[in-house]
Amino acid sequence: MLVGTVLQRICGTGVGLIVAPTFAVLLGGSHGVLVTNMTTFVSGLLLTLALWREANWRQWLGLCAAGALGTIPGALAVRYTPGPVLQLVVGGVVLLAMAVILTGVQGRRRSGRGVTALAGGAGGLLNVTAGVAAPAMVVYSRITRWDQREYAATMQPVFMTLAALSLGAKALVGGVDPEPAPGPWLFAGIAATVLAGIAVGTPLARRVPAERARTLALVLAGLGAVVAVVRGVLGLLGG
Repeated sequence: MLVGTVLQRICGTGVGLIVAPTFAVLLGGSHGVLVTNMTTFVSGLLLTLALWREANWRQWLGLCAAGALGTIPGALAVRYTPGPVLQLVVGGVVLLAMAVILTGVQGRRRSGRGVTALAGGAGGLLNVTAGVAAPAMVVYSRITRWDQREYAATMQPVFMTLAALSLGAKALVGGVDPEPAPGPWLFAGIAATVLAGIAVGTPLARRVPAERARTLALVLAGLGAVVAVVRGVLGLLGG
């Protein structure tokens, strides 16, 4: 959480990418995604408070309105999907994000409400099933050639809102077993860690290039993603 928050403060993404595969391995598929959603909500909220002046709130509204449409089917998928399969999903989504970001593919510039709706819907679906909306958001930022500074600031309320929608959808459809549920102490621990990450990441944001921080986030996330995929395969094989 600490490393992810530092990197997210610098380049706009990091928490979900690093935390999702780690928690999927430590806590299992559904609970790992649940705690990841809790973490991205807290980190997004605190980073929004720090960066709200730089955010594009019109873009936030468009992405999150579309993202809401992907949460209910995603929550139902989580409810009826075995834990090992969710571990595979989490690992696969993070590895996909690595491929997209590290290759730096942009393609022809596109924009419009349809592109925003598609990116938001995909982000909502990925967030509720894998805890990571970053792949859809990164692709969207590349094809729209979004300014990095504004993108990094706007992603914080986007991630916060999508996490809240994911948690609400799972509560509505019973997407996570109540036992063993994370204890209330977890919120305090997450908040303290995120605040420490913001304190470390704020001065670094002025010195460390965003691309370098994003690459480091993807490399670290990739290591966890590979472990999550291996654990998922072993779980399906009964190992």
